[in-house]
Amino acid sequence: MPIELSPVTSDFTCRVTGIDLRQPLSAADKEAIVAASDAYAVLVFPEQHLSKEDLVAFGHAFGEVDTTLQKKLMHRIQNRLGTEEVTDISNLDAEGNVAGPDHWQTITTVGNRFWHSDGSYKHTPIRYSILNAVRVVEHGGETQYADLRAAWDALDEATRNLVADKVGIFWSHNTRDQLKIADSEEERAAFPKTRWPLVRTHAGSGRKVLWCDSKVCAIEGMSVPEGRALAHELIEHIGQRERVYSHKWQTGDLVMYDNRATVHRGRRFDHSQHREMRRVETVDDSQSLGPAPDQNIV
Repeated sequence: MPIELSPVTSDFTCRVTGIDLRQPLSAADKEAIVAASDAYAVLVFPEQHLSKEDLVAFGHAFGEVDTTLQKKLMHRIQNRLGTEEVTDISNLDAEGNVAGPDHWQTITTVGNRFWHSDGSYKHTPIRYSILNAVRVVEHGGETQYADLRAAWDALDEATRNLVADKVGIFWSHNTRDQLKIADSEEERAAFPKTRWPLVRTHAGSGRKVLWCDSKVCAIEGMSVPEGRALAHELIEHIGQRERVYSHKWQTGDLVMYDNRATVHRGRRFDHSQHREMRRVETVDDSQSLGPAPDQNIV
Protein backbone atom coordinates (compact mmCIF):
# COMPACT_ATOMS: atom_id res chain seq x y z
CA MET A 1 0.00 0.00 0.00
CA PRO A 2 1.23 3.53 -0.74
CA ILE A 3 1.81 5.85 2.18
CA GLU A 4 -1.05 8.18 3.05
CA LEU A 5 -0.63 11.96 3.40
CA SER A 6 -2.98 14.11 5.47
CA PRO A 7 -1.94 17.78 5.13
CA VAL A 8 -2.36 20.01 8.19
CA THR A 9 -2.36 23.08 5.93
CA SER A 10 -2.11 23.38 2.16
CA ASP A 11 1.70 23.65 2.15
CA PHE A 12 3.03 23.24 5.70
CA THR A 13 3.06 20.12 7.90
CA CYS A 14 1.62 16.79 6.88
CA ARG A 15 0.75 13.58 8.75
CA VAL A 16 2.16 10.46 7.13
CA THR A 17 0.60 7.04 7.80
CA GLY A 18 0.54 3.61 6.23
CA ILE A 19 4.23 2.89 6.76
CA ASP A 20 6.37 1.14 9.39
CA LEU A 21 9.67 3.00 9.66
CA ARG A 22 11.32 0.03 11.38
CA GLN A 23 11.36 -1.66 7.98
CA PRO A 24 13.76 -0.73 5.13
CA LEU A 25 12.28 1.91 2.86
CA SER A 26 11.35 1.00 -0.68
CA ALA A 27 12.53 3.33 -3.43
CA ALA A 28 8.94 4.47 -3.95
CA ASP A 29 8.40 5.25 -0.27
CA LYS A 30 11.68 7.18 -0.04
CA GLU A 31 10.75 9.19 -3.12
CA ALA A 32 7.30 9.92 -1.69
CA ILE A 33 8.75 11.06 1.65
CA VAL A 34 11.26 13.39 -0.02
CA ALA A 35 8.53 14.85 -2.24
CA ALA A 36 6.25 15.36 0.76
CA SER A 37 9.08 17.01 2.69
CA ASP A 38 9.81 19.36 -0.20
CA ALA A 39 6.17 20.38 -0.25
CA TYR A 40 5.30 20.51 3.47
CA ALA A 41 8.71 20.78 5.25
CA VAL A 42 7.38 19.09 8.44
CA LEU A 43 6.24 15.45 8.35
CA VAL A 44 4.56 13.76 11.32
CA PHE A 45 4.68 9.95 11.48
CA PRO A 46 2.54 8.70 14.40
CA GLU A 47 3.09 5.41 16.27
CA GLN A 48 6.69 4.82 15.24
CA HIS A 49 8.38 3.07 18.17
CA LEU A 50 11.93 2.90 16.84
CA SER A 51 15.07 1.60 18.50
CA LYS A 52 18.09 3.86 18.17
CA GLU A 53 19.40 1.48 15.49
CA ASP A 54 16.11 1.77 13.57
CA LEU A 55 16.30 5.56 13.84
CA VAL A 56 19.84 5.66 12.47
CA ALA A 57 18.93 3.34 9.60
CA PHE A 58 15.99 5.56 8.68
CA GLY A 59 18.25 8.61 8.72
CA HIS A 60 20.85 6.94 6.51
CA ALA A 61 18.17 6.43 3.86
CA PHE A 62 18.28 10.19 3.26
CA GLY A 63 22.01 10.83 3.30
CA GLU A 64 25.04 10.98 5.55
CA VAL A 65 24.15 11.10 9.25
CA ASP A 66 25.82 14.01 11.05
CA THR A 67 28.04 13.25 14.05
CA THR A 68 29.82 16.59 14.53
CA LEU A 69 27.62 17.81 17.39
CA GLN A 70 28.27 14.64 19.38
CA LYS A 71 31.99 14.62 18.64
CA LYS A 72 32.62 18.31 19.35
CA LEU A 73 30.24 19.05 22.23
CA MET A 74 27.76 16.50 23.54
CA HIS A 75 30.23 13.73 24.39
CA ARG A 76 32.06 16.05 26.79
CA ILE A 77 29.18 15.72 29.24
CA GLN A 78 27.77 12.26 28.65
CA ASN A 79 26.97 9.75 25.93
CA ARG A 80 24.10 7.90 27.53
CA LEU A 81 23.02 6.30 24.26
CA GLY A 82 26.51 5.10 23.36
CA THR A 83 26.52 6.39 19.79
CA GLU A 84 27.68 9.48 17.93
CA GLU A 85 24.82 9.23 15.42
CA VAL A 86 21.93 9.83 17.85
CA THR A 87 21.54 13.00 19.90
CA ASP A 88 19.98 12.55 23.34
CA ILE A 89 17.25 15.21 23.60
CA SER A 90 16.22 14.47 27.16
CA ASN A 91 16.43 15.70 30.74
CA LEU A 92 18.18 12.52 31.89
CA ASP A 93 21.61 12.00 33.39
CA ALA A 94 24.12 9.36 32.28
CA GLU A 95 22.40 6.70 34.42
CA GLY A 96 18.97 7.42 32.90
CA ASN A 97 17.57 9.24 35.93
CA VAL A 98 15.85 12.62 35.74
CA ALA A 99 18.67 15.15 35.94
CA GLY A 100 18.73 17.98 38.46
CA PRO A 101 17.90 21.57 37.49
CA ASP A 102 21.58 22.56 37.28
CA HIS A 103 22.68 19.56 35.23
CA TRP A 104 24.11 20.38 31.79
CA GLN A 105 21.56 18.12 30.08
CA THR A 106 18.68 20.00 31.72
CA ILE A 107 20.11 23.41 30.96
CA THR A 108 20.62 22.50 27.31
CA THR A 109 16.90 21.93 26.86
CA VAL A 110 16.30 25.50 28.05
CA GLY A 111 18.50 26.79 25.24
CA ASN A 112 16.28 24.93 22.77
CA ARG A 113 13.34 27.25 23.57
CA PHE A 114 14.61 29.85 21.09
CA TRP A 115 13.69 29.71 17.40
CA HIS A 116 16.48 27.94 15.55
CA SER A 117 17.28 25.73 12.61
CA ASP A 118 19.44 22.73 13.50
CA GLY A 119 22.97 23.33 12.28
CA SER A 120 22.40 26.88 10.98
CA TYR A 121 25.70 27.79 12.66
CA LYS A 122 27.70 25.22 10.67
CA HIS A 123 29.62 25.69 7.44
CA THR A 124 27.92 22.52 6.17
CA PRO A 125 24.49 22.52 7.85
CA ILE A 126 21.76 19.97 8.48
CA ARG A 127 19.12 19.05 5.94
CA TYR A 128 16.72 16.71 7.76
CA SER A 129 16.28 16.37 11.50
CA ILE A 130 14.40 13.26 12.59
CA LEU A 131 13.04 13.38 16.13
CA ASN A 132 11.43 10.38 17.81
CA ALA A 133 9.51 10.55 21.11
CA VAL A 134 10.45 7.77 23.55
CA ARG A 135 8.74 9.21 26.62
CA VAL A 136 6.70 12.41 26.87
CA VAL A 137 5.48 14.67 29.66
CA GLU A 138 1.84 15.21 30.53
CA HIS A 139 1.85 18.99 30.08
CA GLY A 140 4.02 21.24 27.94
CA GLY A 141 7.10 20.13 26.03
CA GLU A 142 5.57 20.80 22.62
CA THR A 143 7.80 21.51 19.65
CA GLN A 144 6.74 24.41 17.47
CA TYR A 145 7.73 24.73 13.82
CA ALA A 146 7.65 27.91 11.71
CA ASP A 147 7.69 28.10 7.91
CA LEU A 148 10.58 30.20 6.56
CA ARG A 149 9.11 30.15 3.04
CA ALA A 150 5.83 31.63 4.21
CA ALA A 151 7.77 34.14 6.30
CA TRP A 152 9.53 35.43 3.18
CA ASP A 153 6.26 35.53 1.23
CA ALA A 154 4.67 37.65 3.98
CA LEU A 155 7.47 40.24 4.20
CA ASP A 156 6.63 43.77 3.11
CA GLU A 157 8.53 45.10 0.10
CA ALA A 158 10.65 47.55 2.09
CA THR A 159 11.93 44.82 4.41
CA ARG A 160 12.55 42.49 1.46
CA ASN A 161 14.71 45.16 -0.13
CA LEU A 162 16.53 45.75 3.16
CA VAL A 163 17.49 42.11 3.75
CA ALA A 164 17.90 40.99 0.13
CA ASP A 165 21.69 41.33 0.17
CA LYS A 166 22.34 41.09 3.91
CA VAL A 167 24.65 38.48 5.39
CA GLY A 168 24.13 37.18 8.92
CA ILE A 169 26.86 35.94 11.25
CA PHE A 170 25.64 32.76 12.93
CA TRP A 171 27.18 31.38 16.12
CA SER A 172 26.38 28.14 17.93
CA HIS A 173 26.55 29.69 21.42
CA ASN A 174 24.70 32.95 20.81
CA THR A 175 21.63 32.08 22.87
CA ARG A 176 23.63 30.15 25.45
CA ASP A 177 25.68 33.27 26.10
CA GLN A 178 22.47 35.30 26.45
CA LEU A 179 21.28 32.80 29.05
CA LYS A 180 24.64 33.02 30.86
CA ILE A 181 25.19 29.28 30.54
CA ALA A 182 28.66 28.54 31.87
CA ASP A 183 30.26 26.88 28.85
CA SER A 184 34.02 26.64 28.62
CA GLU A 185 36.00 28.65 26.07
CA GLU A 186 36.75 25.38 24.27
CA GLU A 187 33.04 24.61 24.00
CA ARG A 188 32.21 28.13 22.85
CA ALA A 189 34.84 27.84 20.12
CA ALA A 190 33.83 24.36 18.93
CA PHE A 191 32.03 25.78 15.90
CA PRO A 192 33.54 28.98 14.43
CA LYS A 193 31.13 31.79 13.58
CA THR A 194 29.96 31.43 10.01
CA ARG A 195 28.28 33.65 7.40
CA TRP A 196 24.96 32.98 5.67
CA PRO A 197 22.83 35.17 3.39
CA LEU A 198 19.57 36.12 5.12
CA VAL A 199 17.65 35.22 1.96
CA ARG A 200 18.15 31.79 0.43
CA THR A 201 16.30 29.55 -2.01
CA HIS A 202 14.97 26.23 -0.77
CA ALA A 203 16.33 23.65 -3.19
CA GLY A 204 13.45 21.24 -2.68
CA SER A 205 10.64 23.62 -3.63
CA GLY A 206 12.36 26.50 -5.39
CA ARG A 207 10.81 28.95 -2.93
CA LYS A 208 12.74 31.73 -1.21
CA VAL A 209 13.24 31.50 2.55
CA LEU A 210 13.96 34.10 5.22
CA TRP A 211 17.08 32.52 6.73
CA CYS A 212 17.32 34.01 10.23
CA ASP A 213 17.22 32.46 13.67
CA SER A 214 18.44 32.89 17.24
CA LYS A 215 22.02 32.00 16.25
CA VAL A 216 22.44 35.33 14.41
CA CYS A 217 24.82 37.40 16.53
CA ALA A 218 25.48 40.15 13.98
CA ILE A 219 24.62 41.30 10.45
CA GLU A 220 27.41 42.44 8.15
CA GLY A 221 27.36 46.12 7.25
CA MET A 222 25.38 47.04 10.36
CA SER A 223 26.43 47.94 13.87
CA VAL A 224 26.13 45.02 16.28
CA PRO A 225 23.13 46.58 18.13
CA GLU A 226 21.35 47.47 14.88
CA GLY A 227 21.99 44.05 13.38
CA ARG A 228 20.78 42.21 16.46
CA ALA A 229 17.66 44.38 16.59
CA LEU A 230 16.91 43.55 12.95
CA ALA A 231 17.48 39.83 13.59
CA HIS A 232 15.08 40.01 16.54
CA GLU A 233 12.48 41.74 14.34
CA LEU A 234 12.82 39.10 11.63
CA ILE A 235 12.53 36.25 14.13
CA GLU A 236 9.37 37.83 15.56
CA HIS A 237 7.97 37.95 12.03
CA ILE A 238 8.90 34.33 11.35
CA GLY A 239 7.20 33.14 14.54
CA GLN A 240 3.79 34.69 13.87
CA ARG A 241 1.02 32.27 14.86
CA GLU A 242 -0.40 31.83 11.37
CA ARG A 243 2.94 30.40 10.19
CA VAL A 244 3.50 28.05 13.14
CA TYR A 245 2.58 24.42 13.74
CA SER A 246 2.70 23.28 17.38
CA HIS A 247 3.22 19.56 17.85
CA LYS A 248 1.88 17.98 21.04
CA TRP A 249 3.99 14.85 21.40
CA GLN A 250 2.65 11.35 21.90
CA THR A 251 4.95 8.43 22.65
CA GLY A 252 6.10 6.95 19.35
CA ASP A 253 5.65 10.11 17.31
CA LEU A 254 8.40 10.73 14.77
CA VAL A 255 8.73 14.16 13.20
CA MET A 256 11.00 14.70 10.21
CA TYR A 257 11.61 18.36 9.39
CA ASP A 258 13.58 20.13 6.70
CA ASN A 259 15.92 22.67 8.32
CA ARG A 260 16.36 24.48 5.00
CA ALA A 261 12.75 25.63 5.17
CA THR A 262 11.88 25.76 8.89
CA VAL A 263 12.89 26.90 12.33
CA HIS A 264 11.63 25.31 15.52
CA ARG A 265 11.67 25.70 19.29
CA GLY A 266 10.84 23.56 22.31
CA ARG A 267 8.29 24.71 24.86
CA ARG A 268 8.54 24.79 28.64
CA PHE A 269 7.76 21.70 30.71
CA ASP A 270 8.21 20.46 34.27
CA HIS A 271 11.82 19.27 34.40
CA SER A 272 11.10 17.00 37.33
CA GLN A 273 9.22 14.75 34.87
CA HIS A 274 10.94 12.18 32.66
CA ARG A 275 11.12 13.33 29.02
CA GLU A 276 13.13 11.48 26.40
CA MET A 277 13.54 12.24 22.71
CA ARG A 278 16.11 10.93 20.26
CA ARG A 279 17.29 12.78 17.16
CA VAL A 280 19.18 11.85 14.01
CA GLU A 281 20.31 14.50 11.52
CA THR A 282 21.44 14.27 7.89
CA VAL A 283 24.10 16.46 6.33
CA ASP A 284 23.03 18.97 3.68
CA ASP A 285 24.96 19.60 0.45
CA SER A 286 24.97 23.41 0.81
CA GLN A 287 27.76 25.44 2.38
CA SER A 288 27.95 28.79 4.12
CA LEU A 289 29.78 31.84 2.77
CA GLY A 290 32.67 30.90 5.03
CA PRO A 291 33.92 31.88 8.48
CA ALA A 292 33.21 35.32 9.89
CA PRO A 293 36.33 37.51 9.67
CA ASP A 294 35.83 38.90 13.19
CA GLN A 295 35.67 36.00 15.60
CA ASN A 296 35.53 38.35 18.60
CA ILE A 297 31.88 39.37 18.13
CA VAL A 298 29.93 38.31 21.24
